[in-house]
Amino acid sequence: MRAALGLRAFKRLGQNFLIDEKIAERIVSYANLSSKDIVLEIGPGLGMLTERIAKKAKCIIGVEKDKRLVEHLKAKKIQNLKIINEDSLKIKFPKFNKIVSNLPYQISSQLTFKILNYKFEKAILCYQKEFAYRLVAQPYYKDYSRLTVNIYYKANCRILEIVPKSAFYPQPKVESAVVELVPRKAKPFELVNEQLFYDLVNICFSHRRKKISSIISNNWQKFFKTELEAKKVVPVLEFKDCRIEELAPQKIAKLANQIARFY
Repeated sequence: MRAALGLRAFKRLGQNFLIDEKIAERIVSYANLSSKDIVLEIGPGLGMLTERIAKKAKCIIGVEKDKRLVEHLKAKKIQNLKIINEDSLKIKFPKFNKIVSNLPYQISSQLTFKILNYKFEKAILCYQKEFAYRLVAQPYYKDYSRLTVNIYYKANCRILEIVPKSAFYPQPKVESAVVELVPRKAKPFELVNEQLFYDLVNICFSHRRKKISSIISNNWQKFFKTELEAKKVVPVLEFKDCRIEELAPQKIAKLANQIARFY
């Protein structure tokens, strides 16, 4: 493949090109594309997904950082492809309603939270398998993390299939997973203070084996005006003796709302 294209994958850009045509067909089919769809593809690479998306969608917007790959894609002369030669983390995306992408693994988290700030119908994304497991993990499992909780708050998420290493060139060290991400039309729970919820999630998962009462007491400045106030409130919190890894997102939200009333 490399010899045929004269292209070398750059490790620093997280380039592992999808080369399996059958898997590419399935990834595109999961998006249920129609002639009305405007599709965002982040990191089109060699264009394995791009060509298939272009045949079904009204328009495809490809954001590719690597100039060599931009020229490679332009040479394909895909009429409904608009290529943006920029860093996907640094630009504002044009309007789109669906996303189909094999994301660079080292920036999967940043890109996932970035796209969730946009309005769209559905994303079909290829992640590192371990990252995908963290997206859908349940309490008490080691993969259950702040990523799980924060994504749960914003979107419905499910793994569609596991992709073998052999589907990529060069082969990555780990398997991948195709994930469907659908933004929630209604939030799964109400939050009194959304930022406090995120702060609570981040701090508690940084100390996941400690009891919540201990974490909040040691970081009282994040949640209370005075230490005295924290000493009065922490003992009456409903989940004070639990560890964060034991709490479902709804319970974490309830805890955040209890704290927010004293914020």
